[in-house]
Amino acid sequence: MNLPVAVTRIMHALWPKSLASQLILLLLAAIFAAQALSILIFHDERRIALVAAARDNLLARSVSVAELLEDTPPGLQDRILEASSSRFAVFWLGDTPLAPAPGKSGFEKRLQGYMSSRLQHGQAVHLNILADEKRGPKARRERDGTQDEASWRSVPKRERPHNLRKIMNKPEDLSLSIRMTDGRWLNVATSYRPPPGAYIPLLVQLGITSVLTVLIIGFAVRRVTRPLKTLSASAEKFGRGEELEPLDPSGPREVRALTSSFNDMQDRLTRFVKDRTRMLAAISHDLRTPITSLRIRAEFIDDDENREKMIETLDEMAAMTEATLRFAKDEAHAEGAEETDLGAMLESLAGDQQDLGHVCSVTLDHPIKLSCRPIALKRALRNLIENGIRYGGNVAIDAGTQDGEITIQVSDTGPGIPEDRLNDVFEPFVRLEESRSEETGGIGLGLAISRSIIHAHGGTITLQNGEDAGLVAEVKLPTR
Repeated sequence: MNLPVAVTRIMHALWPKSLASQLILLLLAAIFAAQALSILIFHDERRIALVAAARDNLLARSVSVAELLEDTPPGLQDRILEASSSRFAVFWLGDTPLAPAPGKSGFEKRLQGYMSSRLQHGQAVHLNILADEKRGPKARRERDGTQDEASWRSVPKRERPHNLRKIMNKPEDLSLSIRMTDGRWLNVATSYRPPPGAYIPLLVQLGITSVLTVLIIGFAVRRVTRPLKTLSASAEKFGRGEELEPLDPSGPREVRALTSSFNDMQDRLTRFVKDRTRMLAAISHDLRTPITSLRIRAEFIDDDENREKMIETLDEMAAMTEATLRFAKDEAHAEGAEETDLGAMLESLAGDQQDLGHVCSVTLDHPIKLSCRPIALKRALRNLIENGIRYGGNVAIDAGTQDGEITIQVSDTGPGIPEDRLNDVFEPFVRLEESRSEETGGIGLGLAISRSIIHAHGGTITLQNGEDAGLVAEVKLPTR
């Protein structure tokens, strides 16, 4: 398995399945991406603004210190310089300028002109900005071919402050020299470092936003998904043939409209099925009288052979009518669903056949509980078992759960069914035994009734020939 396929499978396995979880995850991802992009865009702008503000403040302070030193006796000048210095900037007087020449860039020239205009005596100002505000000192050195150490190494050691090298090796460094009236130079070396990014407030803000998003989206999605879950469960029960009360429309307008449509569909289908069932029951009931009348008349036929064939045909019609009438009555009085022990049901059915002298065994992996209409399901399984005994003699029943479904297999040892006729036997009144004798082949409604009941429970039924011999009827029912 290559890496992209493995990653895709892992992502598919980790991806949430519910609508609420997917929406919350997507919104949180959007919030984190937006915050990260904002930090990436505006963090550098914040640093540039802080550096510019600190530089302007330092230049203004340098002008003030230069004016103050002009009016201060030499004995007090060192105290003023010491008080003006900090760990990011150092002031000292010396014979050698820290910035040996005026700055050449247009920005440096503007700053030098501005400072000269602020000084009362119009002293010369040398200003070198040794770092690019946006990209740091390396970019400036590459652009101008300057070296940070060149300016301060030109200052004699006896004039250097003890922390000059440390300051000038930091980013955002600036060299400033102001010519005093006595010929000395007021040197200012600075390396301003912006404070570290305030990530904690951003993280707190991000956390609060995420929590509020989860709560709000969770509430909104729950308002949508709760009626949808109810609708899904009702549709599942209705598909099994259970009688349901109309659902109470709730949630957003679209969900309420969907619920109302489901109620209308349920009402129409229920009325349609009941009308057809009543009509089928009425037809089957009404056929009893003419069939009975014809059978009585057939008794008076002199030809024995014709009389026996006619009576046999009429008896078959009567059996079909009775079976259809029983099926219609059962459907018209559909029972409610209840929790049922499937193992006990199968054991009971197998016991009935064993009492009649037939071989019928049951194998159950573990106890299985099933919500179903027990009488109807029992009738469907009985038809399968009796069909297997009628044509195969011995029947084995295996039941278990697999992939969230209940699987029931009814296997016999009979001759099986031609592959091209496996689906035909589910049609009403279709029989593979051509004698049309009820003793050898029934009337052809058993498998049709079983399929109808299994489908009403939301399941499926299939037939397949065994590997060696016999027929296997496999029923799959949902566990819910």
